Amino acid sequence: MENHLSNDSHNIIRCREVTARYGRVVALDGVTVDIPCGSLTAVAGPNGAGKSTLLKAILGWLRLAHGEIRIGDAHPQHVLPRLAYLPQRQTVDWDFPITVREVVEQGRYPALRVGRRLGRSDHERVDRALEELALPPLANRQIRMLSGGQQQRVFLARALAQGADIFLLDEPFNGLDRFATEELTHILLGWKAQGRTVLAAIHDIELAKRHFEIGVLLATRLIAAGPVGDALSEPNLEAAFLGSHCTHGDGLNLVRTAQFPT
Repeated sequence: MENHLSNDSHNIIRCREVTARYGRVVALDGVTVDIPCGSLTAVAGPNGAGKSTLLKAILGWLRLAHGEIRIGDAHPQHVLPRLAYLPQRQTVDWDFPITVREVVEQGRYPALRVGRRLGRSDHERVDRALEELALPPLANRQIRMLSGGQQQRVFLARALAQGADIFLLDEPFNGLDRFATEELTHILLGWKAQGRTVLAAIHDIELAKRHFEIGVLLATRLIAAGPVGDALSEPNLEAAFLGSHCTHGDGLNLVRTAQFPT
């Protein structure tokens, strides 16, 4: 196991011996890793490696079998407004009758008291989020009418409206064409430049190497973490993919082409 992310003074997310199970199935096995503040981090690994589970554990959505997670010095449950989650696109009901603005307004709901409506400051936050993601012309459009890239921008705007500074993205590039992928990459690089922290589960290894600075490679356990070129090196990828799910002759070819299933 390689882990080169240990400067605590600069780390915003700290995972220590994190173990998570679904029933008897171990999804994460003793994972210790730190995520630097203001970094763009790619979480990679084969199917069932624990990528989505790690994101949900950081959000505080899972009861850990062992270990602990801290956001700064706090438990995730105590800093939820700082954490925003972008789900996998296939889990979203795109036919639900809701407009772009209404989706972005959902980012303000956790901050409202029971029975309260959005106030002036809430609407201002929504407007700023829409503006940052270049969405005002689409604000009244139904989300089902948008392209895949536009839909992702809407959910990123919802996260911004929430007031978060740590963004956990589950396979954000899945189903996007080249233009939408480049557009999303540009947005995330801009967020990094502003000091926002982005942690994204991703299956495109070459994209991760080009645009992300930190890599975390999982195969239920931690295989490697550190600068993306080192963490996602071919020996580490072989250890992750051949050592877990790719056990047949074509597995090595998958590693060398650096294109893997989620």
